[in-house]
Amino acid sequence: MNRDPTGQQAGVVVMVRGSVVDVRFNGKLPDIHSMLRAGDDGGVVIEVLAQRDARHVRGIALTPTQGLARGMAVEDTGGPLQAPVGKPILARMLDVFGNTIDGEPGLDGVQWRSVHRAPPPLVRRSTKSEVFETGIKAIDVLTPLERGGKAGLFGGAGVGKTVLLTEMIHNMVGHQEGVSIFCGIGERSREGEELHREMKAAGVLPHMVMIFAQMNEPPGARFRVGHAALTMAEYFRDDEQRDVLLLVDNIFRFIQAGAEVSGLMGQMPSRLGYQPTMGTELAALEERIANTDSGAITSIQAVYVPADDFTDPAAVHTFSHLSASIVLSRKRASEGLFPAIDPLQSSSKMITPGIVGERHYALAQAIRRTLAQYAELKDIIAMLGLEQLSPEDRKVVARARRLERFLTQPFFTTEQFTSLTGKLVSLHDALDGCERILADEFEDLPERALYMIGAVDEARAKAKAKSRPEPTPQPAREDAHALDDA
Repeated sequence: MNRDPTGQQAGVVVMVRGSVVDVRFNGKLPDIHSMLRAGDDGGVVIEVLAQRDARHVRGIALTPTQGLARGMAVEDTGGPLQAPVGKPILARMLDVFGNTIDGEPGLDGVQWRSVHRAPPPLVRRSTKSEVFETGIKAIDVLTPLERGGKAGLFGGAGVGKTVLLTEMIHNMVGHQEGVSIFCGIGERSREGEELHREMKAAGVLPHMVMIFAQMNEPPGARFRVGHAALTMAEYFRDDEQRDVLLLVDNIFRFIQAGAEVSGLMGQMPSRLGYQPTMGTELAALEERIANTDSGAITSIQAVYVPADDFTDPAAVHTFSHLSASIVLSRKRASEGLFPAIDPLQSSSKMITPGIVGERHYALAQAIRRTLAQYAELKDIIAMLGLEQLSPEDRKVVARARRLERFLTQPFFTTEQFTSLTGKLVSLHDALDGCERILADEFEDLPERALYMIGAVDEARAKAKAKSRPEPTPQPAREDAHALDDA
């Protein structure tokens, strides 16, 4: 039996097919999820996913396999992939292996823990439900998030998932006592670099950890980066007893990476080409996000919806794990109503009188009812015109259109593009504004006065500014002197 100088068992590469590597061992086979190293200085990292027979294991490479050839020696590290935990990882940007990618010196004084951990047992879970305020009107009023819960931002390409996620980070990291962990799965490296720069400028980087496996990395790395982020989150929740805000962009890329790994391993695909084990893989990740007696991990996840099809298996499986589902609509985005949240498709289990209170519950129901009536009347308006509606229906339309505009909001993260100052709106101000709009208090104001404002009282000031006559142009300085001389 071959052994390497460190005493670990050594194997030999017998096949390389893309990211799939078969390795022969003459002695005891490595366990499933063990990490193997091959190539120059152990630069190629392979995770064992199957034991093919008494001598061969099949693994997926978490790094590019260029330069790997049959007959090369492989070292069994004797354990699974590990993630760094501890205070030194704060304010750092890491990859799936725990290497720093922010140009700063490496980590020092950290512990290393396996990324494969069991969810907390039911007896340790907290059953208390609390609302998690975001400062974004459309979310806090209609789909409030749960502290220690999981919220999903669903939408197709280009409807504003990442912008909304970044705005939530901006609003919550500043006044949140705990730690924020941003996990980038298979998204653009540009977005990661911009986020790092923005968080540094905002001064909140000391309370953040960022971990990335970008879209140019192999599927094995993209598949494991979520587990690594959760291992870090569990350390802050269980060992330091702090609340953790876990932001994931994008959970669909995790499912997609799993499908790629499954296909490479030769498994028969399930419906629409997804892996047959999608449900259990997603559950193994999502069930680790939980409220315990020592702290809470609150998760906000962007979920790409392929071709805007909400019946896609990836979207359906993700829906079932969430306490709040925020659906972004392409139609609303095309109308300029940002954030482009569809209030009739979005939902939250927190909207019950026992959690948010009777007033908030009644207002949310009234808003949904008004918007639903307006949606039904749109066909009549398109065919016959607004004049053909009854006076009561016309009032409903006016209220709904004002509510739609009031639920828009200028974001801090888009100030450079829109030239509008970002607004953080308290739940009290948001509910007060909706209540007053439903009571027809602003029927004398044009709809545009309620568009892209913070609290509702800004509408009157905005309407006055719009209606103020333009100042008479004064003669230029040289002309004024000429008039004086005359």
